[in-house]
Amino acid sequence: ALAALHYPAQLGMRVYASLIVTSFLASTGLALRQLWLQSLPEDQVPACGPSLEYLIDVLPFTDVLAIVLNGDGSCAEVAWSLFGLSIPAWVVVACIPLILVSLWLYRAPRTAS
Repeated sequence: ALAALHYPAQLGMRVYASLIVTSFLASTGLALRQLWLQSLPEDQVPACGPSLEYLIDVLPFTDVLAIVLNGDGSCAEVAWSLFGLSIPAWVVVACIPLILVSLWLYRAPRTAS
């Protein structure tokens, strides 16, 4: 939205597109990790840990991030699905076209108006 408001030049468009692609790639990576956790057999799911609120109160942010990314047993549960796809699967489905559009914007020439 910010890029649309200030109508950036070619370099600005590339910076915005790069930031968008980076954020969508990170989102896709995290969603794929969640899908992997959901696909594990019950005996291979990581053990449940303390709540996120407790971790934030007690540990530094980098440690909290590492623990959250390692997951706990509850993250392997599929709480909701639509047409047979869980929320992380829908995130991947949504992010892929957005990544492609952002890459197209990165390569698209800027036309003078």
